[in-house]
Amino acid sequence: MKQEVLKVSVRQNAIYIPDEYITATTKEINQTTSVLVANASKLGFTFSESLFRAINNANPRLKLQILEVLKEITGVNKNWTPLVKGWDIPTGEGLVDHLITAFSNVFKKKSGTTLACGHTIPEGTFPLERYNGCPFCGTPFEQGEIEYTHQGSKLKVLELWTYEEILKFYSDLLQSKTPLDATQVESLKALLKEFPLPNDIVIGMKETLMLVIDVLTAEGKEDEVQQFFKNPNDILRYLWYKHTGFLQIIEPKTIINRKAKNDRHVYHLSDNSATAKLKAASELKLKYSRSECKRAATWLNSLQIPADKACEMMHPKRGMWVRFIRALRLAEYSKRKGFEYLAELLDVFYNEVYDVWQGKVNHFRLRSDAENTFKLLKQRPGLFARSLFSNMLWFGTDVTLKHFSEIIDKIPARLVFTLNMYAKTYFDKSANRSVKPLGGVNKRIPTNKLLELYTDKDIAYMQSKIEDVCLDVMLERFSKQENENKTIYIEPSLYNMPVAIGDRSETVQDLPSALMGTRFPLEGNTVRLFLQWGQGLKAQHLDMDLSCMVAYENATERCSYSQLTIKGCKHSGDIQKIPEMVGTAEYIDVNVNELALLGAKYVTFTCNAYSNGSLSPNLVVGWMDSKYPMRISSRTGVAYDPSCVQHQIRITQGNTKGLVFGVLDIENREIVWLEMAFNGQVVQSLDTRGVETLLDKLNSKLNVGSLLALKAEAQELTLVTEATEADEVYDTNWAMNAAGVTQLFLD
Repeated sequence: MKQEVLKVSVRQNAIYIPDEYITATTKEINQTTSVLVANASKLGFTFSESLFRAINNANPRLKLQILEVLKEITGVNKNWTPLVKGWDIPTGEGLVDHLITAFSNVFKKKSGTTLACGHTIPEGTFPLERYNGCPFCGTPFEQGEIEYTHQGSKLKVLELWTYEEILKFYSDLLQSKTPLDATQVESLKALLKEFPLPNDIVIGMKETLMLVIDVLTAEGKEDEVQQFFKNPNDILRYLWYKHTGFLQIIEPKTIINRKAKNDRHVYHLSDNSATAKLKAASELKLKYSRSECKRAATWLNSLQIPADKACEMMHPKRGMWVRFIRALRLAEYSKRKGFEYLAELLDVFYNEVYDVWQGKVNHFRLRSDAENTFKLLKQRPGLFARSLFSNMLWFGTDVTLKHFSEIIDKIPARLVFTLNMYAKTYFDKSANRSVKPLGGVNKRIPTNKLLELYTDKDIAYMQSKIEDVCLDVMLERFSKQENENKTIYIEPSLYNMPVAIGDRSETVQDLPSALMGTRFPLEGNTVRLFLQWGQGLKAQHLDMDLSCMVAYENATERCSYSQLTIKGCKHSGDIQKIPEMVGTAEYIDVNVNELALLGAKYVTFTCNAYSNGSLSPNLVVGWMDSKYPMRISSRTGVAYDPSCVQHQIRITQGNTKGLVFGVLDIENREIVWLEMAFNGQVVQSLDTRGVETLLDKLNSKLNVGSLLALKAEAQELTLVTEATEADEVYDTNWAMNAAGVTQLFLD
């Protein structure tokens, strides 16, 4: 069995064991099982009873494979050595030490200690006995081992996955009615390679469809792929995905500008943004072989849609289509026999013999012609839903909702829920909104200025009408679902678990995954942040920085490379260069009790790429927490213990310069997992109000418990307090499968 499939199951708090790997029926615990359980415990995992029995009767090679996967996921084979030994005790270094050392090296002063990197450290500056490398340039020389494990006070319980259960998860991913995040995408890719495509599966999202098409195309099944292409933009999406790796159609200029911004530097001489812009533009140039051109031409020629309608769909991406038409030599293929539809398509496209639907909508909207505007919007219910709020402000609440109610049964349930969740934020004169433009970073935008035309009473009426309409339609949809059950159990923790709507996480969670907005309660008094990068790369300057920002009522403090120690926080030292192939690490300890006494409100966890470019691929960042004190090696400073890791993420696509990966709410003693990309080399670039705006957005999201309560109300199910008494049971294990949860949307 491939290790990638095992990783997929671990992300869902399980271990997949095929029936053919169970080779015995003994009840006695054998030695290989005992060793595996002990080693897994050191890594922070334990097994359920059913999984334990299956492992005990499994082939020893599978047990070894399970252990190897758990070690890879937790990263115990990586280098976790920081710059400072015993960094919980400050070294006392300051700006003066750096200035004296810089002066000494510029003028070639020989007094002091010369290190392997070539820098001379003058006497009386840095205490060299406290460092694993050069304190001046941040080059590590020593590598230590993980000394302390099994300090975690709470183990992650892994369940048994059978063949039927992994197929169910596979089908749920394919049918998911919300876009898959990066973790789900990586899981689906692994499953598509291991298992055949299920029959009679309706793929729920265009982005998911691209992954399926890619696998079929790689297997040479171009004829089977044709059935999935409904319009030209489906073909464009797939071609762009193959060229860039993005499942959404992100404009070339957006990608180019993003890469240029990532290569900006605070020091002008180190700024590579102009070179990066040229390189990015060069990488995006299109070049296809003859076979690839013919394949794309055949796909386009086989579309079953009128040419003028197809061209109207192509119009919003007209610039990209012009580039693809040239690169794919479509004009040449259109002259061949059998490609008559392609010839007609190109003729209509280049001569612009088609109407643009959005242009007509804008025409009537600017003239305040409500009747014709809504007549057009009702032709495309999804776009009507996405513009509902702005149209309410433009034309008025009652007339807009009157027309909207006529087509609301055609709106996907995920959009209905989204409207209900974000109505309060949108119709609030004082609130900012958090948005993430396609291919960009999170931004804070002001409210719609048209809100100033309305009184507070009018705005409250808009909010209540949206809520009434959305709840009514969802109750109606749930009530139409046949259900013979009478009782339902909803685990209380599900009321704190957000529904996966509207957030496309771009990082991979190799440990049991969690939805953005999930809250992790603290067990101890210390939160330890960690950052590991550079595994598998040659020695080079690659400066990634771990930082945190402490927010008080009227002030903020930052713990980062420039300020290693602040009240309540300690940093392990700034590493600027990575050693050969093994990578390196940084840590920050956050003392929750001390910050609470100082009156701190929350702590924001961030990481940044200080060197040119974006965050290093396969960079791992997260936090540890334990009921008991976590130790730090006084010999090497290694402070990583996999059993204490509460949550971690891995960077896959190099497009992010700065990332917020969590917020510690000190008063409630819980950590909110979120993912917020921002531009800037340092934590000072972070907009703190933007973090607060994103938290407000996450707080407004519908939770899984409330969704199930709505289902219970519509289907007249009785809520019970014990799972054993219920006909339908919904607990944390069920909710781990976010794609499965979306099946409740009933679309």
